[in-house]
Amino acid sequence: INEIYWKDHCGIALTLSIIGGRWKINILSYLLSEQKLRYSELRKRLIGISERMLISKLKELENDGLVNRIVHQQVPPKVEYELTELGLSLKEILYLMDKWGEDNLTK
Repeated sequence: INEIYWKDHCGIALTLSIIGGRWKINILSYLLSEQKLRYSELRKRLIGISERMLISKLKELENDGLVNRIVHQQVPPKVEYELTELGLSLKEILYLMDKWGEDNLTK
């Protein structure tokens, strides 16, 4: 009940619930810097992620409206991911988080 309350009443809690976790930030960062990536390209960049976890996180990001899944009808199938306008609106937040982390790595 407390988690639901905070997601409905606190912007920080909502933001963290949507982009939080080990993999979502990395996926968003790669898509921010490279615009579009195929599933296989994301998997190569995310060292240590399982196929099941990557699919799960991409679906969550898609359901939250941050990522578009583009399916090209060809053989073999080609699937690409890109940020939506909502996903792109996280650009400044992600850059500030990165800068803060870089500034405090050695402290």
